Amino acid sequence: MALICFTGVLHTSKAQNLYFPPISNLADWDTVSPVSLGWCPDKIDTLYQYLQQQDTKGFIVLKDGKIALEKYFGTFTRDSLWYWASAGKTITSFLVGKAQEENYLSISEAASRYLGAGWTSCTAAQEEKIKISNQLTMTSGLDDGVPDNHCTLDTCLNYLAEAGTRWAYHNAPYTLLESVLSSATGTPINTYTQRKLKAQTGMTGVWAYIDYDNVFFSKVRSMARFGLLMQNNCIWDPDTLLSDTMYVHQMTASSQNLNPSYGYLWWLNGKSSYMLPTTQIVFPGSYAPAAPGDMFAGLGKNGQIVSVSKRAGLVVVRMGNQAGSGEVAMQLCNGIWEKLNAAMCNNNSVDEPGFGQKVISIYPNPANTEIHIGLASTANSQTEISNLIGEVVIKKQNQHTIDISSLPCGIYFISVKYGLNHYTQKFIRQQK
Repeated sequence: MALICFTGVLHTSKAQNLYFPPISNLADWDTVSPVSLGWCPDKIDTLYQYLQQQDTKGFIVLKDGKIALEKYFGTFTRDSLWYWASAGKTITSFLVGKAQEENYLSISEAASRYLGAGWTSCTAAQEEKIKISNQLTMTSGLDDGVPDNHCTLDTCLNYLAEAGTRWAYHNAPYTLLESVLSSATGTPINTYTQRKLKAQTGMTGVWAYIDYDNVFFSKVRSMARFGLLMQNNCIWDPDTLLSDTMYVHQMTASSQNLNPSYGYLWWLNGKSSYMLPTTQIVFPGSYAPAAPGDMFAGLGKNGQIVSVSKRAGLVVVRMGNQAGSGEVAMQLCNGIWEKLNAAMCNNNSVDEPGFGQKVISIYPNPANTEIHIGLASTANSQTEISNLIGEVVIKKQNQHTIDISSLPCGIYFISVKYGLNHYTQKFIRQQK
């Protein structure tokens, strides 16, 4: 899959005049014509073809709350149910904040207060240091390298590092947040979700267990409603569903400095670096360089995506299959934004000094023998190419064209520094 993205002009949008679909008639949702937005209709089919190639089932784009694009593939329809996978973690993030606001819990409390002593195989002192906040931020310190890191049994939850000192994408501590919520509120998770989220927004759906995981199932439009709620800072016109503005901010802000691209179970774009599940490698740059720098997303296995940019006024939802995408579908998220940029007749990047100015393009991608850097001038620029384990394999100064013919085939990162600016993206080195 091509990873290239070009920077350029993005027509910004403010959220003051967001539209909210009614909850009395769920089929009623205002639309807006892509042509009226100045988008390129001839590029929309290319976007849909890409989505179909990626085994997408349902796709929707909201512009300021109204449906700008909506497409279903095969036998999947607007009324079909699908799973959110790890994108559903974002709902849990909201519910934890609501429970804290209602004084059922505090995220600074030890998880053992609600899970009971001995919920891990750690010593009592080690276990007591694991806070609810550590479950929200993937910093429990528990070993994610066990044979099944979804396993929530105490025998699967082993000490590796002190809580808060290590970031690792570990599903089991997250899943146990449901037990924390149920214990703290005295309410089953489906009931609490209905009372605090679904009834106020018109969302439908249900939590259901698949092995150890508690997974949310709903329709594409329900995921879009949740994205719209998050776009408007947890306010569903005119109701404020979560009034703790500090917590609302923290959900989509860097929750720790180990992986700045992770908030409270949300993936954050536009940060200096990011980490991936199952590895401790820190990758430079943003995980979705084709998307706006303020974009944040819920990302799930097989490409379940709810992606929000307040600045662009967009909510982008994708449900479907994508074999081999791993626990979180970052490349697919970036690929969708690439094609969506073209459909919107503009391109944008996370590197946006003086937002709206064209800064840099790096092409082609995939590449065979050369990578070209599309700066007006490469004077005083420095380019580094790194492999997946962070080793710098090529380093050049003041060059428009980089010879990569000596590199083995694979995925690399190209990082360009020019003046005070710094741009990084992934690319594929392939055979001719």
